[in-house]
Amino acid sequence: MTVYFINRFFYPHHSATSQLLSDLAFHLAEGGSSVCVITAQVCYRDGTRMLPALEVIRGVAIRRVATTRFGMPRLIMRAFDCLPFYFFATWEALRLARKGDVIVAKTDPPLIGVFAMAVARLRGARFVNWLQDVFPEVAAGVGVALGKRPFGSMIAAVRDRSLRAADCNVALGERMAEFVLSRGVDRRRVRVIHNWADDEAITPIAASTNRFTAQFGLHGKFVVGYSGNLGRAHHFDTILDAAHLLRHDSRVMFLVVGYGIQLAAVKEAVARRGLCAFLFLPYQPRERLAYSLNAAQLHLVTLSPQLEGLVVPSKFYGIAAAGRPVAFIGDKDGEIARVVSRHGCGRTFEVGESDGLADYIRTLAAHPEEAARQGRNARAALERHYSKAAAFGLWKETLLGTKDAANEEERLRRMRRAGMTLP
Repeated sequence: MTVYFINRFFYPHHSATSQLLSDLAFHLAEGGSSVCVITAQVCYRDGTRMLPALEVIRGVAIRRVATTRFGMPRLIMRAFDCLPFYFFATWEALRLARKGDVIVAKTDPPLIGVFAMAVARLRGARFVNWLQDVFPEVAAGVGVALGKRPFGSMIAAVRDRSLRAADCNVALGERMAEFVLSRGVDRRRVRVIHNWADDEAITPIAASTNRFTAQFGLHGKFVVGYSGNLGRAHHFDTILDAAHLLRHDSRVMFLVVGYGIQLAAVKEAVARRGLCAFLFLPYQPRERLAYSLNAAQLHLVTLSPQLEGLVVPSKFYGIAAAGRPVAFIGDKDGEIARVVSRHGCGRTFEVGESDGLADYIRTLAAHPEEAARQGRNARAALERHYSKAAAFGLWKETLLGTKDAANEEERLRRMRRAGMTLP
């Protein structure tokens, strides 16, 4: 039996979906499973660079198919880049898959699961949807016309067929699982497996030994961090308004590490408002991620409220691994809001609550012991419920049928104690 993963990006790309897929694929292969990844030749950030069509890395067979390279910034160009991938990835899966294999479709590009479903049916393979987001509702939520009626409704109907046909739909949280169930999917075909961070490589680091803090002159500052993608799904006005309220507080520094479609607009707003306490840095290599995450005493996570149940910000898990508290800006009944409240590892603020966010930052800056306590809660929650080992165990059970009965009973017991409803 071979496990086939289909996703547009894979190692060595730095996108979130690529890193998560790479972690899982390499883990399965190192455990003796036959694993093949069907992905794109083009690089995530460098459209001029092409990777080898065939390669084996750490036991994972990688088959990269041709795509166009119009580029990332414009949605219409990104859509055109997806079209060849649909065709060539489907053809490759159809050519390779056999009865008894498992085909796992992620959601980059959107609706690739519809094509994977057809291949699985033709080849007698098992089919798993790994839902990193939910299209076309996400598109509608960020204002893309294709996601709205009537086209959005037609696309959703086709997508729902793939959800109902899947042997398993892996959702990233309770809210996403609730949405999938609302589409008429059998509860037995829905499973929550949270995303993860490398909780062995990312651990709490004291400021005195953090070379990242020293390199960028952050000693003595209360650093408020934002790490990861600055995409259309994220909300920044509340953060900028809070930063404006804190502009005369010399203790506070904002650190933004990442890239995304909204980065230029955020930089422009910072300059226009005269907000001097901002430092912008590009994505950091994975070997430096522990240091960059630990450079902040508080991290910001945002999600536009209309996207709850459709997207789960995976940056939370790295923050928790570093033992740092979270200020979440979004729906107070959102996935991350529920986690933060359940484990006492931060605070949630609705969009527009800039005064409350600014007060929270001031409080933690004045009481670093409270920030440290909430950070310890975050790390403890990660170790108990959201560790990489726990996620891998659930994935192995889902894909390979392996199950550690003792660990499963302990997992369910902890979930019940924490008030979680969906295993």
